[in-house]
Parts: sequence; structure tokens; C-alpha cells
Amino acid sequence: MSFEKQLNIIDYSLSSIWRRRVKSMGVMVVFAAVIFLLASFQMTTKALTNVARDTLVSAPEITVQKMRAGRQESIPVAYQTELVSIRGIKTITPRIWGYYFHETKGANLTILGLDPQSMPFGQDLGQAIDSGRLPNEHEAVLGQGAYAYLSSPGSAMFSLFRPDLTLKALTVSGTFKASTDLLTYDTLFMSLADAQDLFLMPEGMVTDLCVTVANPTEVPTISKKIAALLPDTRVVTRQQIQKTYQAVFGWRSGFASICLLTALASFIIFAWDKASGLTPEEKKEISILKIIGWQTSDVLALRFWEGLIVSTVSFLVGYTLAYVHVAFFEAGLFRPILIGWSVLHPALRLLPTIDLGETLLVLCLTVVPYLAATVIPAWRSAIIPADSALN
Repeated sequence: MSFEKQLNIIDYSLSSIWRRRVKSMGVMVVFAAVIFLLASFQMTTKALTNVARDTLVSAPEITVQKMRAGRQESIPVAYQTELVSIRGIKTITPRIWGYYFHETKGANLTILGLDPQSMPFGQDLGQAIDSGRLPNEHEAVLGQGAYAYLSSPGSAMFSLFRPDLTLKALTVSGTFKASTDLLTYDTLFMSLADAQDLFLMPEGMVTDLCVTVANPTEVPTISKKIAALLPDTRVVTRQQIQKTYQAVFGWRSGFASICLLTALASFIIFAWDKASGLTPEEKKEISILKIIGWQTSDVLALRFWEGLIVSTVSFLVGYTLAYVHVAFFEAGLFRPILIGWSVLHPALRLLPTIDLGETLLVLCLTVVPYLAATVIPAWRSAIIPADSALN
């Protein structure tokens, strides 16, 4: 009997929401918008963290950088001879990377120079090339954004200025696939010698050394040995880089979420005002219900189901829109926050996931406060004397 009674109350709640559809729709629109913003940030952060984790799988286990006065400087290639004495090291690959500011285009390009054959999975780099092949001497593979900026119709050649303002000519040997844009969009990949020549780095100097180990479980031990052997270097492991990415994405998401809590608080105040401000028609409705036999608990149940229905529908609509926004519109509303300082902005092809923990977090930040904000107004409406609105 009690279950049947609750079904009847739910049925009446739906009809009540429909009768006051203008007011209800106003609350739902604002509620869904708040949920949409919060859920979008959570999904975007989760998707970026997953992309970073999957991308860094192929990164070297250990990166060795030379430090002076707390800042990174070029490291001698000769340091390799000292590292080979450490048991467990599989390969040591010199690498040159840096930023090149193209004054004409007003964009920063990422220059990467290394010998892919010297890395364990370097031969797989060719699978990321959409058209063409790996670069030979005086050639480069360009990301989609860099190719759009540097290529000219009818020519596969382009030139870059060295620090002494002399020109270095390069030929496009291929372009990276669009699916790798998050990493390669603004990248020029070339041989180690060409990168060294472009930056006019002294002979035998590189940016850092990429170290891979035979047994991944020995990475912490080997990194400590490298730091002890080369005290003027900074040793960075892949796990540390992954934690840095997670911290950066978490900080940005947390900062944005705190900003959005202001909108959530405003909505709760709005919901309180709407729920507590009973119209004469609503007071008359409650009076009639109590005259025909409804108890105070029944009116409370009515208000509870109305709030639950409104919040549930708003949550589903807002969460669905957030998923569509991230999956199909590349989190477009948040691009100024997420893309950083670069002028060449890669497309954010993100795959959002429905995580139970993240969903419950958004639920607790939106639906629970909304229901709590309607408890006292619901009680106030339930204790209205039966004849108060009929006189």
C-alpha cells in the first residue's frame, strides 16, 4: 500500500511540474548549465590525464640534463662514456630539442633532433608519419600545424634562421598523422646534426641524454646511481613526468572548479528562493490537498519527489551535454584555459570516460546541495494550515 501511495505521489509530482512548467524549466535550464560546466571540466581533465599517460608510455625511462645555477644547459655527449659503466642501462640516446620562434608567422615551433635508430622503439616512429618517410640529412618531418605554417605551394623546401641570422634550408620528407597532433602539431623532427646546426650548438653538446633500462623495476636505483656519478646533472624519470602532468591538469581543473563553485552557490540561492517563495496558487493547492486528507508527511514527500525529478533530469541533461561537448566539440569552451601559451593550437581529440568516482563527485556537488536547499522550504509549505489560502 505504501509503495502504491508513493507511485501516486510521484504521478502527482509529475503533473505538478508540468502545470508549473515555465518555472520548472527555468530551474532545470540553470541547473543543467551548472552541471554541464562542472562535468565538462572533470571529463576534460580525466581525458587529458589518460592521453598523457598513454603518450608517455614510449618516453625514455630516464632523462639526464646538465644543470648550472639552477638552470638547464647543454650536456656533453661524452657523458655517455661515464654512464655505460652502470649495469642495467640498455641504451643512451643524445637528443636536441628546443623552441624556434618564427617571427614572420609569430608562432613558436618545437624542434626535435635525434637518431631514431638508437632508441628501442625508434623504428616505430615511422608509423606516426602520414605521408613520406623518416628524415635524412637536411630533411625534416613536420606536424600538421607546422606544415601549414611553413609549406609553400609547389615547393617542399623551407628555410629557418640560425641564431647568427644565416639561413638553413630544409626539405619536407613527410608529415605526422593528425591523430598525433597533441604531441606533434607544432613539431619539426630532424636529424641530430641538423638540429645542432640550426641552433649552432657546439660540437659534442646536446640538450639531454635519453636513457632506457633493461629492467623497468630498476629505474629508481639506476637514476640514483646516475645522480651520484654525475652530480652536476638532473635525473628525471618517466614516472616523475607523469606525476607532473597529473598535477598540472589537476591544478587547472581544481582552479576552474573552485571558480565554478561560485556559480553553484548562486544556483543554490536561486533554488532556495524559488522553493521558498510560494505563489498564492501553490498555497491554495496545498490547502486543498490537506483538506482532502493529505498529511504533512505526504506534502513533504510531494516536494521531495518534485526536487528529485527536477534535479535528476537536469543532471542527466547536463552530463550528456558535457560528454558531447568534450567528445565532439573538443572542449571548445575551455580551450583558452587548456591550450596554454602556444600560437599553434592542436585539435583536442579527447575521448571522455564515464568514471563512477567523478560522476559521484559532480552529483554530490550539485544534486545533493539542491535537495538540501529545498528541505526547509518544503517543510514550511507542508505546515500551511488547511484553510489559510481559502479565506
